[in-house]
Amino acid sequence: MSETDFRLEQEGSGFVFVLEQNRLRLTQISSPLRNWLHPVLPSGLFGVTVNGRHYTSQDLTFTGREQLQLAAGLVEHVLRFNGEGWAVEQVFRCFSQSGVWELEPRLINRGLAELQVERLDSLDVTLLADGLSLLGFSGNWGSEFEPQPFKPYQHFVLESRSGRSSKGHHPFAAMFTPEGEALSAAVAWSGNWVLRFEPLDGGGVRLSGGLHDWLFSKRLKPGEALSGAPLVLAGGADLNEISQRLARVGRQFWYPRNPLAERLPVEWNHWWPYEDVEINEAVFLANAEKAAELGFEVCTLDAGWFGPADAETFWYDYRGDWHLVNRRRFPHGIRYLSERVHALGMKFGIWCEIEALGEKASLAVERPELPALRDGRPLGYVCMGNPAAREWAYQTLARLIREFGADWIKVDFNLDPGAGCNRTDHGHQEGDGLYEHYRGYYSVLTRIRQDFPDVVLENCSSGGLRIDLGMLRHTHMTFLSDPDWPVHDLQIFWGASAMLAPNVLLHWTYSHWRNTDPPPYQRFDPFDPALTREKWDYYTRISMLGWYGISQKLTEIPAWLAERIGQHNRLYQRQVRRFIREADLYRLTDQPRRNGTGERWAAFQYALPDGSEHLLFVFRLPGGEKRRIIRLQQLQAERVYTLCGLEGEVEWQRSGRSLMQDGLEIDFLPEEGSLLLMVR
Repeated sequence: MSETDFRLEQEGSGFVFVLEQNRLRLTQISSPLRNWLHPVLPSGLFGVTVNGRHYTSQDLTFTGREQLQLAAGLVEHVLRFNGEGWAVEQVFRCFSQSGVWELEPRLINRGLAELQVERLDSLDVTLLADGLSLLGFSGNWGSEFEPQPFKPYQHFVLESRSGRSSKGHHPFAAMFTPEGEALSAAVAWSGNWVLRFEPLDGGGVRLSGGLHDWLFSKRLKPGEALSGAPLVLAGGADLNEISQRLARVGRQFWYPRNPLAERLPVEWNHWWPYEDVEINEAVFLANAEKAAELGFEVCTLDAGWFGPADAETFWYDYRGDWHLVNRRRFPHGIRYLSERVHALGMKFGIWCEIEALGEKASLAVERPELPALRDGRPLGYVCMGNPAAREWAYQTLARLIREFGADWIKVDFNLDPGAGCNRTDHGHQEGDGLYEHYRGYYSVLTRIRQDFPDVVLENCSSGGLRIDLGMLRHTHMTFLSDPDWPVHDLQIFWGASAMLAPNVLLHWTYSHWRNTDPPPYQRFDPFDPALTREKWDYYTRISMLGWYGISQKLTEIPAWLAERIGQHNRLYQRQVRRFIREADLYRLTDQPRRNGTGERWAAFQYALPDGSEHLLFVFRLPGGEKRRIIRLQQLQAERVYTLCGLEGEVEWQRSGRSLMQDGLEIDFLPEEGSLLLMVR
């Protein structure tokens, strides 16, 4: 390698560059076994469109690089490029011993005239497409993480244009070689994003993306700068290794720390069985008393607590009027509920859709400078690109925490901003309203975490329509989906855990919905004579794969079910959640499908970092064949392992070699049956 070449490398993966006549050429993106770049076709590094002309890194003059040690295990490399009166700093964040890289471009106006920026791609590279297969996930309400397989000779785009990161597609894609090696790309951004796959002559595919350029533009005055959306690359031997690497980096560097969140407390939430129609002070407190008896650790009051003092108030209409407590439903106020919950030894959570603005909310009239508008029409949310809106949002959330004694805020978002606000009196421009909204929203969440470090922030957006690596740097967990029927739960957990660690994935076990027209499969009935202990165990253990909670009428369920819920709570607290908190996750089966096709068994293995203990979940889905062999991973071949049901129902002793090569034969589970095994 010549002195004009250099590497950004760690643990056998990284980037190799060649410098030729002040132009920097990327020659290698390597994970341990493969160079992913095309060997002949030239490759850029990032892309920008300035004043109507598109550039890649190859069109710009390379002016130098800098290395910064940001923290133990985190090094930042900055590569600098000059254009015509402007510059780009391409940031590489290297997480040592992880195989994970983060790329973030920053465009700076160095000239004397204003610039118009219409596109800023964090990545623009040419990959070798021969033999590749590609996987992405579409996302919509109740159909999150639907697999979208593609071939690289097809032109396709993964994107969101809804204004929410998981509405359209999820911001994650993985590429696989015939040998199974994988490379993933994830956009760490909560608004509109894009990953473009464009086939090229000569067997290549151009991968570009980051912040979406759809209806986006930003003018930069001299000295001003624009940062792109961080894009995370991870390489590994397979998807499991990629997921583990992303989870380790997330736990160490990305996910906010919080003492309550790190416990993974078991949550009860009132929503599905009561909604806002049936919830009131007496109902909530009666359930809280039962929750304490059953070992719950958090009680969350969802929507329905605010608005005019009228039993008929519909929660959606009054979002934004967070100063109003519905005294008809809660005559003693919310602080009274919080104090009662605390006296029972539990934490108190409350729901708030701080960004949203209901049609009947007085906020739009009293503070007309706050609403987001597009072409003069209301978009239904408060634009956080406006400094006044950011201050209002912070003060509102801070007041809820202080006045109500809240330990947990569920921050929801139930609408599509699309391209966002194009008002020009908000402190943002007509083309960057959505971009500045999310930068502003992130800053509000950061300020809340700084000022209230013991308060947990839960991300939710119509269930699972804003799940991304950007939001998980500002909240402590994300809710996965509104529906929670079992096969759906398995499908979304399989997909979400490709990008995020299990300990930041919150979902409830199969809920009892009061809705008179629920989704076809959302039909749980606690009094159904066909409901057995084995089926309830199956439902609950699925929820235990991540952060675990329940939404049931605790005061009305049968006694045997209440007893079983208490047993499950204790089991999760004493045995399971330490694995969810820190273990590596292995998917031992393919992704289950909610439509009844594909994989009809599901098995997940959690391995503690020192390899001393493993936890094995096995589920037989409806339609699953009677006999299945499950092969474990990452055991020591010569060791003898004991596999024991956590409630003593089964026990085996097998060598590690046998468990990995021959596998564990299971032929006794009924459909909707499960096993939860400790492996030592």
